[in-house]
Amino acid sequence: MLRRWARGERLALGVHDIWCRTGPDRPWRIQVMLDESDGGDWVSRRDPRVRRPLGSLGRFSAAGEQHDELRHPSRCADRHFMASLRGQYGRFMEWIFQSAEELTAALRTGEVTSVELTDEAIARIERDDKVINAICVPDFDRARAAARGADRARARGEVRPLLGIPVTVKESYDIAGLPTTWGMPPHRDHVPAEDAVQVSRLKAAGAVILGKTNVPLGLQDIQSFNELYGTTNNPWDHDRTPGGSSGGSAAALASGFGALSIGSDLAGSLRTPAHFCGVYAHKPTLGLAATRGMVAPPAPPLPVDLDLAVVGPMARTARDLTLLLDVMAGPDPLTFGVAHHVTLPPPRHERLGDFRVLVVGEHPLIPTGSAVRAGVNRVADALADGGARVERHSPLLPDLTEAATLYTQLLFSGSVARFPVDYERLRTRAAGLSADDQSLDAARLRGMVFSHRDWIEANNRRELHRHGWRRLFAEFDAVVCPITPTAAFPHDHDPDLLERRIDIDGVGYPYFDQLVWAGLATMPGLPATAVPAGRPSEGLPVGVQLIGPMFEDRTPLRLAELLEQKIGGFQAPR
Repeated sequence: MLRRWARGERLALGVHDIWCRTGPDRPWRIQVMLDESDGGDWVSRRDPRVRRPLGSLGRFSAAGEQHDELRHPSRCADRHFMASLRGQYGRFMEWIFQSAEELTAALRTGEVTSVELTDEAIARIERDDKVINAICVPDFDRARAAARGADRARARGEVRPLLGIPVTVKESYDIAGLPTTWGMPPHRDHVPAEDAVQVSRLKAAGAVILGKTNVPLGLQDIQSFNELYGTTNNPWDHDRTPGGSSGGSAAALASGFGALSIGSDLAGSLRTPAHFCGVYAHKPTLGLAATRGMVAPPAPPLPVDLDLAVVGPMARTARDLTLLLDVMAGPDPLTFGVAHHVTLPPPRHERLGDFRVLVVGEHPLIPTGSAVRAGVNRVADALADGGARVERHSPLLPDLTEAATLYTQLLFSGSVARFPVDYERLRTRAAGLSADDQSLDAARLRGMVFSHRDWIEANNRRELHRHGWRRLFAEFDAVVCPITPTAAFPHDHDPDLLERRIDIDGVGYPYFDQLVWAGLATMPGLPATAVPAGRPSEGLPVGVQLIGPMFEDRTPLRLAELLEQKIGGFQAPR
């Protein structure tokens, strides 16, 4: 049948399978769906080892017309067939949605070059990013030079974990020769002279940096827009936000603009964009990955120990998160790196059925929307079906209300300290609060005017919560819970963030109240992996987070990988 197709004969409508290889031990199937309802058919890819869709890879018509968006054909076992197919249908398959792991295998076997991957990624950005606006600072000339260097290095026999892989970097990281503004107009001309430590690690690992991705003003929003670079749109629905503050990175991944990205997380800034865009992200344990050079301008890039904030990886598969975390993890070479090296413990389990998981779907301070609840339940059902021990309640879980209050106070005390505010006006407003007002609005205001003594008291309460989490993780391996209460919401550019509202199934709530789920892992400094959990409402993706024990990052990452095999993972927006 395939040879008849290659000779130019038209196939019957229906589903046809083509078995291919990306290496000697990596067979996979192209599933060709011929359907005249829309005049064409989609080509999707399946890896039989994990039995999950890996995203649409190209399009061609049953009649054989070539479409503009077609890309590289796969390298199948029957190369003569593929050569004639290339001639008949053009470059009908794309590399752009393949994982970094798969791209590395293809680069290793010579099936593709880094120059080809980079040119294809750049072409995709130039074609599609006019609408998405994810890449705010392109660096294409240096990317092409780096790709040529990567191909030469591979030809010399060099082996590096990301050699030749196109990636993006959040705008807030310093890259020598490119502006770092954090979206703040007064710093539009701030151009660092040296790379952030994580950018240096990417380059040392052989990555090809395509450019920088968009952020909100000062990284202080759950959306990604600013006066300098404009608004980033969600690839699934351009009228909605991709999240923030690593929204540009998540949108880039979902759009096929590079295989990996690096972001940061203080208030869900890795996890929320991943959740909104249907990709993966990992918030590492606090202090696991050095942050120097991820600093608001014009401050110098000093090796500061940040409170709450971390840097971390984003990807389209769980295994790629682990690959990138291994590049990023480790202390700053100017401080703890002088004396310490990082050796993360292995995951607690390898099989899904061995995991003990607590599922927490509701919060006392804000409801969970129906779409997110469906995602949480889908993951819980998959865990139970896979043999994991799943519990819905535990007295060991630290108090969620106190955790949210502590997180809110610590978050806003730090945010106010970093940016100019009318401190005396805030003190006057805080003094007028009733002692009985224990709302999150009150916690935000009190946190903004924290004294050092107040902060120390809050930090002491945080240590009690950390001890509570240690007790919980003696009985459980991971906690599954929402990242935010809703899927991606419509753009909201009201300059008064405290006046904004988040709509949860038709009811409005204070905008920043949705951060309580992100803060559940952030306040005690725990690792948390954001994973796709389906598209239960309006075609929008939702995700959940897998919270793990401190410095046991490989445990939620392994659970994410097993869930990906069980329920599927990233799907390309259509």
